[in-house]
Amino acid sequence: MPLNEDEIQSRLRGVSAGLLTPFDDDSRVEHGKIRSNARSLHQQGIDSFLSVANISEYHSLSRSERVDIAETSVSALPSDACVLAGVGGGTDDAIELMEAYEEVGVDAMMIMPPHHTYLHERGLLEYYSALGEAADRPLVPYVKGFEPSVEYLADLADIDEIVGIKYALTDTAKLGAAVEAGPNDVVWVNGLAEPLAPATWVEGAEGFSAGVSNFRPEVGLELFDALSREDWSRARRLRNVCLPYQQLRGEKGTRNDIPAAVSIPVVKKGLELAGLHGGGVREPLQPLSPAEEERAETLYRELDEEIGDLIDTQATA
Repeated sequence: MPLNEDEIQSRLRGVSAGLLTPFDDDSRVEHGKIRSNARSLHQQGIDSFLSVANISEYHSLSRSERVDIAETSVSALPSDACVLAGVGGGTDDAIELMEAYEEVGVDAMMIMPPHHTYLHERGLLEYYSALGEAADRPLVPYVKGFEPSVEYLADLADIDEIVGIKYALTDTAKLGAAVEAGPNDVVWVNGLAEPLAPATWVEGAEGFSAGVSNFRPEVGLELFDALSREDWSRARRLRNVCLPYQQLRGEKGTRNDIPAAVSIPVVKKGLELAGLHGGGVREPLQPLSPAEEERAETLYRELDEEIGDLIDTQATA
């Protein structure tokens, strides 16, 4: 049985890990590795999972691959875990995909950021309303890639079927204004991972998506605990531990001028270094260069040491 709305919101009030898509040398999805990653993360304390998400290379997957990956994610995890599956595209295609996800048992739909060249806020609200009316599962829109008004965000939160909003903009003041202006029955989730977790928490976010915590979940869980206890000093220390590796994710890579081009392969490298499964990437992404691999390894070693020191210090305090 899928989780109910209260249970989904409870899971969103925490750390939501992305399930990346490992590809083999022939660019085929390795479902066994997705299953293994999901189980390992759950055993380490994660209970909210973003399947077929941006970090899963959503736009490089076919419709059937998306459904199969969602099914693998659901079947790998116990019934108390929450699986949100990514949905995008035109209204009819999105509804068909949601229906397929419902059949394999996902708990909620994460509506992907709109990738249209031209957007209209009222049109977006109509889109989410149409999806909400058609879905048998709650919606969690993913706000990224454009600069919405506070009025839009408040109206988005007011759509009945929406139980949470993943806010992936750096404007934390706008987040606070939207939380204040909108209804109080929606869970706002920081979609920019550990670096902005303290700032967005103060503005009303109650959970955050994983960055480093996709492969070292203990740091995200410790950070969430520090925020919940309003231990701001420890929260900042944990945030700072994540910054170097997260900043590497924002770099352009080799022979490229587009920011964050290495983001997903850097996380996949982190998974491998942590003993999980990363695998290759599909075009239009590129694998890391040897020099980038070496930098990721160096930063991971430093991250590993600092996490150990911080958690050991907490344990003996």
